[in-house]
Amino acid sequence: MKKKTRSKKESFMSGVMTLMISQIIVKIFGLVYKIYLTNRPGFGDTGNAIYNSGYQIYALLLLLSSIGIPNAISKLVSEKTSLGDYKGAHKIFKISFMLLTVIGTIGSLILFFGADFIANTILQIPEAKLTLMCISPSIVLVAMSSVIRGYFNARSNMKATGDSQALEQILKTVFTVLAVEVVAHLTSNNVTLMAAGANFATTISVIGSFIYIYKFYKVRKKEIHQEIQTAETFEEEDTKGIISSIFKISIPISLTSIVSSVNKNIDSITVVRGLKKITTEAIAKEQYGILAGKVDTLVALPLSFTVAFATALVPGLSSAKAKNDNAAIEKRVKLSLLITILIGMPCAFGLCVFAKQILQLVFPNAAAGANILQYISFLVVFATLAQTVNGALQGLGDFKTPVIALIIGVIVKTILNVLIIPIQGIGIIGATLSSQICQFIAFFIGFIKLKKMTKIKFDFNKFAVKPVLASVIMSVISYGIYYLLDFVIPHKIAIIAGLLIAVIAYVVAVIALKVFSEEEIKDLPKGDKIHKALVKLKVYKEA
Repeated sequence: MKKKTRSKKESFMSGVMTLMISQIIVKIFGLVYKIYLTNRPGFGDTGNAIYNSGYQIYALLLLLSSIGIPNAISKLVSEKTSLGDYKGAHKIFKISFMLLTVIGTIGSLILFFGADFIANTILQIPEAKLTLMCISPSIVLVAMSSVIRGYFNARSNMKATGDSQALEQILKTVFTVLAVEVVAHLTSNNVTLMAAGANFATTISVIGSFIYIYKFYKVRKKEIHQEIQTAETFEEEDTKGIISSIFKISIPISLTSIVSSVNKNIDSITVVRGLKKITTEAIAKEQYGILAGKVDTLVALPLSFTVAFATALVPGLSSAKAKNDNAAIEKRVKLSLLITILIGMPCAFGLCVFAKQILQLVFPNAAAGANILQYISFLVVFATLAQTVNGALQGLGDFKTPVIALIIGVIVKTILNVLIIPIQGIGIIGATLSSQICQFIAFFIGFIKLKKMTKIKFDFNKFAVKPVLASVIMSVISYGIYYLLDFVIPHKIAIIAGLLIAVIAYVVAVIALKVFSEEEIKDLPKGDKIHKALVKLKVYKEA
């Protein structure tokens, strides 16, 4: 029994690590093409404004098209497979695939034929029309791909999701550079066509990713068929009943994602409008370009580390709940939230303390925006926590709280954006403050509900005091050493050295403060080996 329990722990955390690694690759390559676009002569912040405004509308329509079905598949299939009903699980997959193909096609058509209205009336950025048209075919392809990802996530096989997402981002980076360079050469740096070329690269990368993940499924189809033939359990459900179950779960889940996308579009709609009341249109677009193109990109990086927990918790907790395994639920929730805090907190401190240096390092030709990055940096803490809490709630069957919490946060953000961005002396900083308040509200409401559902008690010292203390120690040591090195070695090398020292100092501080219990360390991938090493270092006493 003990060996079986250990296997389950490793399966959950191994899946988390697979997704985490893929998301790191996604974010690194995403940062590469963002750096390229921002620093490329003729593109810069203005090109980012056109590119990102169009991309955010695409992201919103993509969510509307998929309506949360992939997460619903993950939950429903994990429940079926945990009880041995492989035939019922595959039937859910097939029906979902057909459903998403139809809905995704409708989404693509809406974006393509509605591009003119969206660009001119909603965004008030006419240049975005072509970018919307170029990216529109991606919606149906991503919708179909997401069904396959959800199916394999539920089967505790995160490789399909991880590899396909990583491949998509690598292709996107390569084709973005190629497309923009070709367009720039042919049009003498026409920023509108360059932005359209960048979004067309997304469509090409999505095609490549879909081909990969569909082949992934085809290779394993024989194995899946054998499981179905040998399954001892099968609960007969008609197509109408399955679709009803899918929508019952997917609509609340999708609303959370839709509201999250709306949250991004609030900035694209309100920031430029508000800033134009206190400055010129050119400066307003440039300020929004800094926020959407550079600052949001850097702030989103830490979320790549923690999104894995939100993804893995849905099928993981659904399976545990189906078996009434409360011990597994508590351990997975507590460990996921602890690691989320231990990732989000130092990232927030690092972005705040090294804001100017990070922008100089990453965007040397367009380093403006340090104050914006500093003001928004602690959004990372609330956003990562909200992400993990939402995954836990959805895995436990609560689909309403995440969307209600986020809707309240978005309403508050919208009001604040409208009221404070047009105030002289506040301007773009108002958008950073309202975003942080929005994410805090979303996290706080969800966390209170999660505690009520699970009855889990959280040690304030362990989950808050120690992570903050470790982050402060990291910041003081790393910035102090960077400051001294900046006098004797090249500036960029000093920045890199300071950031590397920050990582080392933080890890040492977390170990010294004994944030993890010995059992939690053993629950990590290779945890037994890590624990033995810490015992040798006399951090923990040998059992």
